[in-house]
Amino acid sequence: MANAPDAVELTRTLVGFNTINPPGNERACAEALGRILEGAGFSCAYHEFAPGRASLVARIGRDARRAPLCFTGHIDTVPLGAQPWTRDPFAGEIADGRMYGRGTSDMKSGVAAFVSAAVVTAGDLARGPGVVLVITAGEETGCEGAFHLVSVAGALGDAGAVVVAEPTANRVYAGHKGALWLKARTRGVTAHGSMPERGVNAVHKAARAVGQLADFDFNIARHPVMGAPTLNVGTIKGGLNINSVPDLAEIGIDIRTVPGQRHDAVRAALASYLGPEVEVEPLVDVEGVWTDPEHPWMRQVFAAVEGATGEKADVRAATYFTDAAALTPAYGDPPTVILGPGEPELAHQTDEYCVVERIREAEAIFTYLALAWNRG
Repeated sequence: MANAPDAVELTRTLVGFNTINPPGNERACAEALGRILEGAGFSCAYHEFAPGRASLVARIGRDARRAPLCFTGHIDTVPLGAQPWTRDPFAGEIADGRMYGRGTSDMKSGVAAFVSAAVVTAGDLARGPGVVLVITAGEETGCEGAFHLVSVAGALGDAGAVVVAEPTANRVYAGHKGALWLKARTRGVTAHGSMPERGVNAVHKAARAVGQLADFDFNIARHPVMGAPTLNVGTIKGGLNINSVPDLAEIGIDIRTVPGQRHDAVRAALASYLGPEVEVEPLVDVEGVWTDPEHPWMRQVFAAVEGATGEKADVRAATYFTDAAALTPAYGDPPTVILGPGEPELAHQTDEYCVVERIREAEAIFTYLALAWNRG
């Protein structure tokens, strides 16, 4: 189509929107994408879960006998960090084949690639089952936008397969681990620090709990690609001043699960293991996803990637979580692949960049997948 956006230039445009989360402010970026898609014949709907925090769902296609293909990605980004950047994080500057800026890899390049592919193929898509583009706000803080879409009746519609354009350097990731972040609290009785026998020390209780956590066993077999579930104590804090017995302490626990683990069961097992003196509260709860790499559609994905990159595609899994944790179950667990142009090791880094050529590769892959889906 004559008005199809260039995927690289669209990435630069999206990077120019400051969507650092918090606060997010994704609506202006979502509306810019919506205008492009509406111009190509897509119907667009915006869904706010907070002021200025809008996700976009765009659809095209008219063959109701088969569900559309879903492409999804988020437009919020993480903060810049304390370390100074050597380049403007919102300029999308290109140097030595790399585009620099916050969100270039995670994951505005992925969104730009599938939006460009969808516009290029819109004429074909309009005559078949089409595609649905789910462009979310608030992914970085626990998939808030995606879970909000799940809660709104009719917002998502149907999908027969899902492409999550998170950073994989255009490698095929067949799934990702789940993330269960917990806050564990211990309580005590405050007293003067010179008379500790008159109080109950919450930090001592927390220290015992941390020691127990080092030996916690998930009692589950390793996943053939993802490996074993993990547990990390990321934070511990307690007490207000050095000369008082602390009456409250908190532990931050990061658990990454593998397929087959139910988070409610994991949380219950951990709470039972730590005992009644430790209160356990979930902070982030997003399940993992996994698709059999031998699924026929996944084999098509592998073929598309190998054709575009010229490299043999192997089976991998993401260490991070994605909006698929919310969307894939909502769509009835269709095959789901994580596949995008960003560099996974550059996500959240200072001087984040994306290799420009990967953006064009991703657009070619997404174009192939969209057309193949619509031609049956």
